[in-house]
Amino acid sequence: MDHRPQAWGRPRDDIYGAYDGTYLNHNGPKQATQSPVVTGTSVIGIKFKDGVVIAADNLASYGSLARFTDVKRLRVFLDTSIVGFGGDVSDMQFLDRHLNELAIEEAYETEPLATTAEDGAVSRPGVLNAANLHKYLQRLFYARRNKFDPLWNQVLVAGLDAASRPFLSSIDLRGTAFTSPSLATGFGAMLAQPILRTHAPTEEDAAKLTREQAVNAVKECMKVLYYRDARSLDRYSIAVVTKEGIELKEDEQLEKQSWAFAERIKGYGTQTV
Repeated sequence: MDHRPQAWGRPRDDIYGAYDGTYLNHNGPKQATQSPVVTGTSVIGIKFKDGVVIAADNLASYGSLARFTDVKRLRVFLDTSIVGFGGDVSDMQFLDRHLNELAIEEAYETEPLATTAEDGAVSRPGVLNAANLHKYLQRLFYARRNKFDPLWNQVLVAGLDAASRPFLSSIDLRGTAFTSPSLATGFGAMLAQPILRTHAPTEEDAAKLTREQAVNAVKECMKVLYYRDARSLDRYSIAVVTKEGIELKEDEQLEKQSWAFAERIKGYGTQTV
């Protein structure tokens, strides 16, 4: 009897003939994720007069199971931009490693801007701002789509462009890319985007928003998503990108959430109405 692991579960060759595994041989492209299993939900972002606010919850769902409750889906790139990931977590991890390698290459290629008598060289800032990163990722996603091996993500890129103006863009698995004063992925496109558009329907309105107003709008959206999106969590990450730098908080908690209001809904529980 053939006890090799590769023979387990197969019919016996001496009775049914040799196993034909030729169907496993193919010359097609190498494929990784074809059906996402562990996924993250909405990422939301909005511009304000001095920068951009972006947020995403910390949940990675295994199908409908809230399996991983501490998955950070906002990534800092070169201290100039934030990338928010929605969709497949394994592809998010691949992109995170890829962007880390890109950041290291960019740091090594940085040339000195000037020299001082005390310390020597002073490095120039990285040239890959948020607008550059947006173009790079759009081409990366589109190239993978053309190979029929897409990255199953929709990402938001937040930061400043070359002119230090607030920049916010979206890129999906097909390489479709665009910018807007406010953006959201997943269910956020239906549940959060209407709220964000009441605060910043146009670029001119976004330029009038203060930081506090933008942060409050994003927090309001995270609360709505927690109550209405079954794949969301009440712990989330939020980042604010301005000329001064990036302020990232990765373990924020919505104010004490409670379903107590359900007791006032007719038909809930064993109440008598």
